[in-house]
Parts: sequence; C-alpha cells; structure tokens
Amino acid sequence: MKEAVVICLNKQTREATDESECVSARRPPQLLKTCNTEPCPPRWKVEAWSSCSTTCGVGLQTRAVTCVLKGKAHSNHTEKVKDEKCRQLKPSSVQACNRFDCPPMWDAREWSTCSHTCGGGSQKREVFCKQRMADGSVLELPETFCPSPSLATLQPCSQTDCPAQWVFTDWTQCSATCGEGTQRLLVVCRRKEQNGQYRTLVPEACSSIPKPSTVRSCAAGPCEKTFKPVAAKPDPTILVQKKVYIQWRKGPKLHFVVGGYAYLLPWTSVVLRCPTRHFRKGHVRWLKDGKPLALLPHVSISHMGYIKIQQVRASDVGMYTCVAGQAQENFVLKLIGSKQKVSVPEADFWINEGVNSSPKTHQMSSISEEKAKEVLSFNHYDAVVQHLLDIKALTQEGHVSKELLDSAEKNASILEEDTLLDPQGPQVLVADMPKLDEIIRNLSGGLLSPQKDELIIQFLDELSKDIGENNESTLEPSDRQEFSTQGYTSQRTGSRLASHSSRYWRLRSPVILQKPSRGYKFPNEIVAHVGSRVLVPRQVIRVELKCQTQGNPQPVVIWTKDGVELTNSSRVGLMPDGSLHIEAPRETDSGLYTCKATNHLGSTSLSSQVQITGNGCTSGADEKNTSLCTDNLQSHSCRGQHCRHRWQVSSWSSCSANCGGGLQSRSVTCLGVAEGAETCMGAGRRPAETRACNIQPCIAWATTSWGPCNGHCVGPQQAVQHRHVFCQDKNSTRVAHRMCSNQPRPSSHRNCTTEACALHWRVGPWTQCTATCGRHGFQSRHVMCVHRRSGKPAREFHCAWRPRPASWQRCNLLSCGRGECRDSTRYCEKVRQLELCPLPQFKARCCRSCRDT
Repeated sequence: MKEAVVICLNKQTREATDESECVSARRPPQLLKTCNTEPCPPRWKVEAWSSCSTTCGVGLQTRAVTCVLKGKAHSNHTEKVKDEKCRQLKPSSVQACNRFDCPPMWDAREWSTCSHTCGGGSQKREVFCKQRMADGSVLELPETFCPSPSLATLQPCSQTDCPAQWVFTDWTQCSATCGEGTQRLLVVCRRKEQNGQYRTLVPEACSSIPKPSTVRSCAAGPCEKTFKPVAAKPDPTILVQKKVYIQWRKGPKLHFVVGGYAYLLPWTSVVLRCPTRHFRKGHVRWLKDGKPLALLPHVSISHMGYIKIQQVRASDVGMYTCVAGQAQENFVLKLIGSKQKVSVPEADFWINEGVNSSPKTHQMSSISEEKAKEVLSFNHYDAVVQHLLDIKALTQEGHVSKELLDSAEKNASILEEDTLLDPQGPQVLVADMPKLDEIIRNLSGGLLSPQKDELIIQFLDELSKDIGENNESTLEPSDRQEFSTQGYTSQRTGSRLASHSSRYWRLRSPVILQKPSRGYKFPNEIVAHVGSRVLVPRQVIRVELKCQTQGNPQPVVIWTKDGVELTNSSRVGLMPDGSLHIEAPRETDSGLYTCKATNHLGSTSLSSQVQITGNGCTSGADEKNTSLCTDNLQSHSCRGQHCRHRWQVSSWSSCSANCGGGLQSRSVTCLGVAEGAETCMGAGRRPAETRACNIQPCIAWATTSWGPCNGHCVGPQQAVQHRHVFCQDKNSTRVAHRMCSNQPRPSSHRNCTTEACALHWRVGPWTQCTATCGRHGFQSRHVMCVHRRSGKPAREFHCAWRPRPASWQRCNLLSCGRGECRDSTRYCEKVRQLELCPLPQFKARCCRSCRDT
C-alpha cells in the first residue's frame, strides 16, 4: 500500500504552514493505493554449517543452500524452486575447517596373508608414523615422534588344527651287502595343532589318506664267490719345504711349496703348490683356517691342484692346508704393512721360552690346548721377522741406533745399500725353519739388547750370501733365466756385493765441505761458501752463503747469526739445499754466520764472518778478498794495498720522500792525498754523491660511498650493495689498476639488510588442548612467514634462514588418575554418537562416556 501526504501550503511563499491556517472542511480525503502487488522473487535459503569432518589437518563443513519462493503476502510459507530461479550468486555450500597441523599418529597398512593355513601362523603389516599438515599434505616422521606404544606389526592367525597326515622317514640301508635285499620306511600319522606343535595319532586317524608303501627291494651288486688278496697301496705323502720366506721388495710372481711361512708385501701374485706322491694332484683339497677354501675372483685352484692368488690382500692372510687322503700340510701366509710391520696378529719384538709374549696369546685359559698350539704355531716367527723388517726400515730411513751401528761395523756388507736398498736387490729372503728356531732359542736366553741386534744382523748377513739360490726357488721357471743374469746366483753374489760397495753409502756423521771458490754471480750479487771471511760492498743487492754437507742420514742444516738461530723473513731466506740468502744487505747484517749440520750420529759446524764494507778497497782488507772489493765494479786500475789514492764513501742518507721520487746523498773523500787536492790520481772514477730513491709513484686505492641495498630480500644480510674501487695518484687522478696491484684492494661489494624487506616467522595463539589429562592431548597454532613491516604473508622458504617455530605441542600430560573413570578428551560425546566406543583406543580416552556401551 502507498498513501498520499496532505499538507497546508502558503500560496504566496509556497511553504508549509500549520494546518490550522487551512480550512479543515476543504481538506482532501485520505488517499490509499495498493502497490507491488506482484509476488516476491525467489531467494536463497541458507542452513547452519555442519560440524567439521576432521579434528585437525584440513576438514570440511557443509550446509544446505536452496532456492525458495514465498507464497502469499501475509504468509511465511515458502516452496522450493529450481536454483536457476534465484538471480543472486549462490552462497557456498562447503568450506574448509580445522586448518592446523595434526599431531603425529600411527598409520597401519593391511595385514599380509597368513604364513600357514592351519596349525598356527602369523601375519605382518607395516606401521608408519605420519602427520597430517594444515595444507592437507602428509609427512612420514621417525617413530619417536608418535605416541608409545606403537600399533602391533605381528599377530597370530590360522589358529586351527591341521588335518592329520602321514609323515615318513628316509629309506633304511639295504639289508644285504651283495645280491638282493630290502629297504624299509617308517611311517607315522601326525597332526599339527593350533599351537604349532606336532601330535602323533593312531593310524586310523589317517585312514582317509593313502598310505605310502613301507617296503621295497634293493640290489647291492653280485656276490663274488672267491676273493683275491689285493696288494696294499702306499699311503699318500706330501713333499714339503720347511722354509720361511720374507719378501724384501716388489717383483714378479712368487712360487711357494707347502710346509712353511711367507711374509709378503701387499698386491703380490702368488702360486702355492702341494707336491704329492701316491696321490693324484687334481684330487688335492685345500682348506683355509680349517674351512674349505672359498674361491674368489682373485683366488683360484688349477686342475693340477695348486692355488693361484692374484695380488694378495688382507683377506688372504691365514693358514692354508693341503689335504691329500689322510696326509695334510699347512702353509701360513701373512702381510707386511705399510710401516714395515707384520699386519696380523700383533707380535712383540722378542719371545720368552718359546711362547709369544703378545697379549693375545696370553689368553689361553678360555681355549683348548690344541687351539693354543695352533695359535702359537701361526705366530711363531712373527717376532724375529718383525725385527728383520725393523732393521730394513731403520736402514732406509737412517734411524739407526748406536748398538746397531757398532754391529754394522762388524757386518758391514749387510748394511750396504746394495743388499737392502738396491732396487735390483733380493726379492725374497729365504730362511730354513730349523735355523730360525735356533735363533729364537738364543734370543729367549736372556741376551742383552745389543747382543740381540748383533745376532739378528749376523743372521741377515748369512741370508744375504744365499740370495741367488733362495730367490731362484720362489720365481716362475720362465723368470729364472732372466733373474740369474742380473747377478744373483750364489757364485756371483759375493763379487756383486764387493763391486757395488764402493758406490753405495754407509752410515756416517755429518761433514761440511769447505770450498775456496767465491765471487760475483752477477755484477751486484755475491756467492761464497761458508768457512771464509766475506766482505760485502754496499752496492751488492744479494748475498748467498752456501753450506754443502754430506752424511748418512742426510744432515739437517741450521743457520745462526751471532749465536741466534735464523728463520725466514722478508730479506733472509733459508733454502732447501742448505744455502742462506740475504737480500739488500745492510750494516745490521754484519756478524758471525754459523752453519750447523746434524744427524743421529753427530753434528758439526762451520762459520763465516760477514762484513758490510765501503765502495773501495779498505786499508784493512785481506789480499785474498780483493775480488770482493767494490773497486772491481768501478775501476781495474787499483788493487788493494797498491792503491795510493782511493775513494772513501759514507753511508747513504735516508730518502727525502716516501714515494714519487726522492734523493739520497753521501760524502765522498779521497784518501792518501794532501788536504785540498782536487784530483785523486789512480783511484778511478769518482763515486756518485747523490742518487734517486723511492721513485715509485704515490698511488693508492680509492673508493666511492656504498650504493643502495638491493637484491632479493630473503632474510637479513642477503641483499648486496656496491661501490666503485679505483687506483689514483696523489693528485686524485685515476691511473691503471695494475699500478696499485702491490697493495690490498678494498672490496667492491658487501652483504646488507633493510628492515623494510626483512621477513620473519609470525605465530598465532595456541588452541585449546584436545585432552584434559593423559598422553593424548595436543594443541596447535598458526605459523606463517610474513613481511616484518607490511605483515603480508610470503612463501615459507623465504624464512628458512631461521628455524621454523613448532606448530603443535603436547599438553595436559598429567595422569588421569588410577581407578578413576574420566574422559581425557573433549570429543567423547562425538565418539559416543559415532559408535566408536568398542574400539580400544577410543574407549581408553573416553572411559566415562563409553562406560555403559
């Protein structure tokens, strides 16, 4: 309805006045008129949101949205119409909820099939610790993140008895040794029960199953009526070599025969033979450490019964046993380590009463006597072999004791490099085991250390006399001819050692060689040998003092000046060859320089007096040192004391400028003439009184101010700012960069930061704890990466420069109390409505709500 409005109006002013001014009889009647008589258009009707589908992670809420049409004007009745009737945009019927991280929980896969169909089996499943994140993704976490205990991964199944069945044994041996016989089979009726145990039943329980036959005939071959005596075959035997082989250097492939010991260098190829009598070689069996030999890519057994090992390594160490029928022989193989040590097991230098004193072999109480003998046999020669290797190492490195040196004087040939260090020397030292056993008995007899050293050296000397014969037995047949031509046969050994003894060193104390030669290497450089006086003119820019030494081991050279040891500095250099270099010598470099040479056998020293002189030949100069006088650089008309007139100069003054070119001056006077004379006859050209100095230009690096901070604003100090760096002189004129190359160049860029673009983690408040007690409560909060000033969110990796705060945590971890039935979570009413109470994990948390279910 719409109504007409009636007012009292002044005709002249056309303004509303009080109604009393108008004649009430002339007032128009009230005018009413209907309007908008058409029905209302359809509109959207929205119901309330449903509860969230999940308690954490990303859940969903739904609501009903329908298009309705209102009926009569004064009625609230509506009717549902098609959605197309509503003109407005349809409101959303679904929305996300509980968008925060869930706590880690266990997630189990399906159970596998049962391992048995009856009689008690088991089935497995995989259980993972997972966490559902606020973005809907799922993370796999370590098991420690999830509540304990975890879900079961194994459970029993098929807990039923299996049907009865026949179980039978193997056939017995034939009842006859020849001719026809019988074999029997034992058959019983059994059933596997649900606990996995077998139970024997009466035969009738298996009556429904066909029973296998329990008797069968067998034939053991025809029976012979007459027997002829058979000649007894001789027992098999193994031909052994009781020797100990010690590899002295790398070389060709080595051949050995069982019965001995071999101490080898790594990566040596080996052939181990087992010669037999009355036994076929191809039928030989090999054991390693009591077990059948395992064939590897580098270990093989030939059809002739010998072992080939390509490039021996640590895994090949052990005791190899050749078995031929009832006969068997051992061969022990060991390695020599990189520091000339028997690698395994550890061996002491000396043994007492025939028992190795290694800590490992003292532990005999826990092993049998036979095992102890085997261990002792395996380590029997380690100590004496180790001492031989120590002598070799000491001789090569020069670390030789005085006792060993005294013994070497008596057995000089064994310490010559021809025997121990010559690359063409023996490949293998071979010792007879009885001889080594005698050495071991003597060493355990209470000898002093020097006597033990001498005994070992004598033994090594004896081994060296048989180098050719011994090494020939360890080479391949094809290598023996070549090896013998190198002078290693027993007839040539002595002459070869004698012929080489003169060109290989012996141990000796240091010696410094004195050489008189000295002079100018270049016009302004002096080279001299230590031991003589050295006069150095001021014009010399470099002095080299040589100290040539000899000795074995190579001596160590130390230089001292006036008793103080010299070290490398900007002007003084100690060279690897033992020489001393002095750059730009000054008056302060004058002094007594001593070269000291030292090794383990002693030390020696030699000194030189170094004096910085004037330009000319001084009156006190030694005639032998005239070659070092500066007048050699200026004039050849004057020599030492024959100079009647000579120039005398003072030291140069300090430079007048630090850079850009300065001047130095000195006084020049003529000695040997009357005062006031204008000429210095016979003294040569007058030395200069001034010279330029510090002529390098005055230049330095200069920089502009730092530019703006720009770049990717990913955390603090990740943006960069720049500045210009240039080389300029004292007049602020830019010059080429190479002119400043001897000065440290300033940096042209650096990291920077600005608060306007820095990002950081922002955390929201914690939600209410999901439980009031127990171990299952947790609470979460929002964690976002935002701009510090604007607060706008950014991707999380931009804040990765700082650890991400936790988005969830456990809470209310207090015990719920013993015997008291309480709900530990606020979702228990929902659990009861969804009928989840029968599940143990929900019933435990919602004890009170699930009590009556």
